[in-house]
Amino acid sequence: MTPAVDFDQLRRSEFARLDATRSVYLDYTGAALYPASLVSRDSHRLATTVLGNPHSDSRPSLASTEAIETARRLTLRFLHADPAEYDVIFTANASGAMRLLAESFPFTVGSRLVLTADNHNSVNGLRMPAQRRRAEVQYVPLNSELRCRHPRRYLPAVAQPSLFAYPAQSNFSGVQHPLEWIRFAQSRGYRILLDAAAFAPTNPLSLSESPADFVAISFYKLFGYPTGVGALVARKEALATLRRTYFAGGTVQFVSVQNRLVRRKPGSEAFEDGTPNFLAMPAVCDGLAWLESLDLRRVRSRVKSLTAELLDGLDGLGESVQLYGPGNSESRGGTVAFNLCCGGLLQPFETIESRAREAGIAIRGGCFCNPGAAEYAFGIPARQARRCLRGDFTIPRFRRCLDGSPVGAIRASIGIATTHADVQRLLDFVRGVISV
Repeated sequence: MTPAVDFDQLRRSEFARLDATRSVYLDYTGAALYPASLVSRDSHRLATTVLGNPHSDSRPSLASTEAIETARRLTLRFLHADPAEYDVIFTANASGAMRLLAESFPFTVGSRLVLTADNHNSVNGLRMPAQRRRAEVQYVPLNSELRCRHPRRYLPAVAQPSLFAYPAQSNFSGVQHPLEWIRFAQSRGYRILLDAAAFAPTNPLSLSESPADFVAISFYKLFGYPTGVGALVARKEALATLRRTYFAGGTVQFVSVQNRLVRRKPGSEAFEDGTPNFLAMPAVCDGLAWLESLDLRRVRSRVKSLTAELLDGLDGLGESVQLYGPGNSESRGGTVAFNLCCGGLLQPFETIESRAREAGIAIRGGCFCNPGAAEYAFGIPARQARRCLRGDFTIPRFRRCLDGSPVGAIRASIGIATTHADVQRLLDFVRGVISV
């Protein structure tokens, strides 16, 4: 059994730079913070090891190839995915993984793309190629807690290739949508895209128990470093149904110009265009091993406790705080979205974000690339919004056109390095804003 983690000691040893700079970092849904040991180890490796382009056959190249394959293996182990059933395609980030799927999924007449209204724009973007190929696109609506309604009525049985895409955890509200929907949708004939970018950093995910066809992740959201690397984890059987319209170096066995022929590589390599980010792969391996050593069940428990503390504190401030999403820590992650009122007037989110920055508190303001959850949370009327979006767009102009209604929120998100003191500093800051 994994030894118990002392999170306060972990803060002192791996994230001492936070206290040294008096920083409160509460934007883990945007990016995790890297542990100091991860970058120290990578710095030493880069200074003492020779790694080369994996498309060559030299010793440095073979070392890079080994690192890439080890990263694939550890990614599958992290997600409890059977290597006989799943493969890993390395991408620039989770958005890159979703774009790859969008461009390759075999939508056709009679296909369906079903999305939840709570989705990052990287998932919403799937509707563009689906519509071009004349697939039907539908959205599953939200309820008052910003939880998606059960998708059964939106998932009729299908004969043509169809896709159901939703987030395991909302990047807007922190809501965790049921993983049981995966098998339900598959029983109706759908492939499943699970956006795990916000869920996987602080929650265990087992593809043996929840066998999504496609899973998108970003490694910098898991452990902060390196940036610029993500993955599409795919069932091999589902991967074989994708159809690429482009090929590049590294994706082919051979190309003939004079005969205009191409033979692609099998499996994941057919989707990894050009030279992979080979210098990053050893750090990906180290990051996955580090995160695994913490035991995500304990991380989840820690995040749940701190989230409950934050929610209780905000609730105690009364009507000056407008919370979006569940008011308790059940079936939700450590992402909390809210707005503040001062003297009965709603404060622009950008004003609060600016004041927090001056106070050394890192939070995020806006709609968080999740327009569906934002539109429902803020009660933005569709017809009025359409009118207000004509012409040049700015946040202040949009807000005025909507008669001062909220057009964004503040998001605080909790991660591995968060402490009780961080939560209390945010609550003290909020009290200061609403008491003016």
